[in-house]
Amino acid sequence: MASKPSIPKGTRDFSPVEVAKRNYIISIMRNHFEKFGYQPIETPSFENSDTLMGKYGEEGDRLIFKILNNGLNDPKNQEKAKDGFEK
Repeated sequence: MASKPSIPKGTRDFSPVEVAKRNYIISIMRNHFEKFGYQPIETPSFENSDTLMGKYGEEGDRLIFKILNNGLNDPKNQEKAKDGFEK
């Protein structure tokens, strides 16, 4: 029996109505900051694990999602992975 997909602990999905409300509020805030000469920046939503691990206690470490290198950076492994998907 397949398990039901779930979202990671501490995250949530937003409905279209919620997204519209959030975008409206964010646009008001963005316009206000731009009036005072501020410009937007974008930062990564991930960080090196050694920057985060051990700094927020044991519970904090459990809440950190790890993206592991699956070896596909090696060109030989990339070819193997493509072979598995091509017909």
